[in-house]
Amino acid sequence: MSEPAAITRIAARGDGVTEDGRHVAGAVPGDRVTTGGAILPGPHHAQPPCPHFGPCGGCQLQHADDRALADFVRDRVLNAASGQGLVPGEVLPVHLSPPQSRRRASLHALCTARGAVIGFREGGSHRIVDMKACPVLRGELFRLVAPVRSFVAAHGGRGGIEARMALADQGVDLALGNIALEGLAATEAALEFARREGLARLSIDQGYGPETVWEPDPVTVTLSGIPVGLPPGAFLQATEDAEARMAADASEWVGDAAIVADLFAGLGTFAFALIADGAPHRPDNCPKNRPNNRKVLGVEADRAAHLAFKAAGARTGGRALALHRDLFRAPLQAGELARFDAVLLDPPRAGAKAQVAEIARSEVRRVIYVSCNPSSWARDAAQLVEGGYRCTKLRPVGQFRWSTHVELVSLFERA
Repeated sequence: MSEPAAITRIAARGDGVTEDGRHVAGAVPGDRVTTGGAILPGPHHAQPPCPHFGPCGGCQLQHADDRALADFVRDRVLNAASGQGLVPGEVLPVHLSPPQSRRRASLHALCTARGAVIGFREGGSHRIVDMKACPVLRGELFRLVAPVRSFVAAHGGRGGIEARMALADQGVDLALGNIALEGLAATEAALEFARREGLARLSIDQGYGPETVWEPDPVTVTLSGIPVGLPPGAFLQATEDAEARMAADASEWVGDAAIVADLFAGLGTFAFALIADGAPHRPDNCPKNRPNNRKVLGVEADRAAHLAFKAAGARTGGRALALHRDLFRAPLQAGELARFDAVLLDPPRAGAKAQVAEIARSEVRRVIYVSCNPSSWARDAAQLVEGGYRCTKLRPVGQFRWSTHVELVSLFERA
């Protein structure tokens, strides 16, 4: 009888992989697998904390301990870099977000004969796993799961409903999509629901776009000490701890740069960190910024996010300026970039191929690239290296704990 095969790594989709390339679902490095397929748990095999783990598509790696998770996140990033021939100068420790730290989530809900179900979908399926527990969501979000289930059961009608939650300064911002509130009674029920649950805002999309039906006070999110208006559906980093870690790295890496361009700036997550005189949510092991007179230009295509950034930037004494521009169709040209001492970019998953081409042609000394997709980042990074930059620092980030979604923050400097 042959010896059990050792699992040596975790593949991109979460399967354990043996030395000979065999994929085994539910295995992690250190486990062994018999010829019959049984998994013999090793030192890094953990007990999943959630009763829904397996069917629920929200997490793929709850059976991995923190060491295995960190190695997976690091290897995903380094493998992407290696595929483009990139050798980072310094790979910093992986940042893993802790349990119950997710401050935004998109859940799915559906009326059933017995009421309603709400939760994440099964992996590779449209079937909803009715959520009774969740070790990744902040408590403020999970507390709303049962009330939303009851509201959907009473007013959901037919068809799937999307429930998007985000934690703002005033409480939970809830947006319900594909739900029709017919009649005055249903509308009054929605208002009572929002009041009873203490929502910061309730938006309803009945097929014509989201409409705010409840917002007692203007909803904001505080970024590096600056309250910024939070438009419905606006992008937020999934966890505050990962946001703080990446913002702290960016603040350190821009060095003495006096004028910085923040491309794909969104609400100003990084822009406001770069001008902060010591942001309040930094990791304990990161030195605070000294007072600075740095100015940042935040460039964003989404109009709602741009206007929110602009309004908040107006309160910084001219240190955070806003530009509305689609960087996919009209990237900042190399000549325009000449005025900046450093550039930070945090593009969507597709990366920023056109904009990176212009940066590679420019004379900007430092480029901080934040990414939620190691593959598109590596493609763009290779273009920067070809243009004369070196990747001097790289930090892998596991912001979506127990999932296969991996992020990173990196520094490129002119050689």
